[in-house]
Amino acid sequence: MQALRAAIAKALPKGFEEVVAYGMPGWVVPLSLYPAGYHCTPCAPLPFVGLASQKSHISFYHMGLYADPALLAWFEGECGKRLPKKPDMGKSCVRFKKPEDVPVALLADLCRRMTPKAWIALYEAKLRR
Repeated sequence: MQALRAAIAKALPKGFEEVVAYGMPGWVVPLSLYPAGYHCTPCAPLPFVGLASQKSHISFYHMGLYADPALLAWFEGECGKRLPKKPDMGKSCVRFKKPEDVPVALLADLCRRMTPKAWIALYEAKLRR
């Protein structure tokens, strides 16, 4: 989990901030960059990526996967190329049974693909719908 956390922190573009939110380590767009905050809790920063070590799996949350169909398609394609089997996925969550199953390099590549500015624009476009 520490190796994954370090890889994500290194890979994320400048501007995201590491926090502990929802009881897990995560990265957000801070209020200093996006004063409007998260629509559910406007005084809270805009969530982007999160990690959780659950009882039976490790969860990696990436809100861009939920909001951007092109990013999701890229990720699913890369999973097909780089992983021996299809990962267990939810709308913004990817679950791994064992720490050795976590594709750290792939998740780092995913994290590099969206800047805070791009995430804000996508978030606002989806919110207006």
